[in-house]
Amino acid sequence: MVMDLAVELIHATVQLEQPLGDGTRTVGTGFLISTPGPDGAPRTVLVTANHVLHKMQQPEARIGYRISNPDGSWSYAPKPLKIRDKDGAELWTQHPSRDVAAIVVKAPPEFARAAIPLNYLAGDDTFDAWRVGAGNEMMALGFPRGLSANSAGFPILRSGRVASYPLGPAAAFPTFLLDFSVFPGNSGGPVFVSRAQNATGLTPISDAAPGSGFIAGLLTQQVELNNERLEIGIVTHARYIRETIALLQGPLPLAPAIVAEAPPVAGARAAAAQASAQE
Repeated sequence: MVMDLAVELIHATVQLEQPLGDGTRTVGTGFLISTPGPDGAPRTVLVTANHVLHKMQQPEARIGYRISNPDGSWSYAPKPLKIRDKDGAELWTQHPSRDVAAIVVKAPPEFARAAIPLNYLAGDDTFDAWRVGAGNEMMALGFPRGLSANSAGFPILRSGRVASYPLGPAAAFPTFLLDFSVFPGNSGGPVFVSRAQNATGLTPISDAAPGSGFIAGLLTQQVELNNERLEIGIVTHARYIRETIALLQGPLPLAPAIVAEAPPVAGARAAAAQASAQE
């Protein structure tokens, strides 16, 4: 049976938090990917924005797991996640040039089963295979200002339209814009296309992506210009999630750089340069 990617990603998306000791906390979003380890055995990888973990200066964060109860209800059951060693060194892997981080986690069995297979991350040809372009709708999951959908700690599902052109190749255009409001806590959440989005008319025309949808990238920033929020999110292409996960097994091979000039969009270049990274 083809899975509903929206529902599956809701189960795979978790809140990340660390108390600051003054009654406040740093909050971000992460999601779980299932991928083979160096020995071929399956492992669970937590993906988020690098700045989310970087802002957490204590050795342990909390990852917001949820428990399904026999009566059909759910309980929020966060667990500690070690992100730094005793000397404060980072234990996660970060992409060398993009705001993407990955760390292998020992998730509860139900969460390990909920992790999304690696092949659901968009490749360089996925957007073309799905005919995704400017104006098409994508969905995003996150915890804006640390708010969850309910007491069980499920993420909030929202949507927006692709607000920039072109979307590829990813080496030339590593990020794209999504027209929706971004708040602290959204960073690190998955941005995706689901087969359930029938109104958009998005269907695959090749085998370049799974038929139920794909993860387009992760939310890394909001756009600000002159200290004004423009209600536009910056999404980092899933290619860089793939590369970050690959770094868990060793350095990436060098590839020739592709340099391209982005088309002029009023304020977009300056806004991207001045965008404030929200936790």
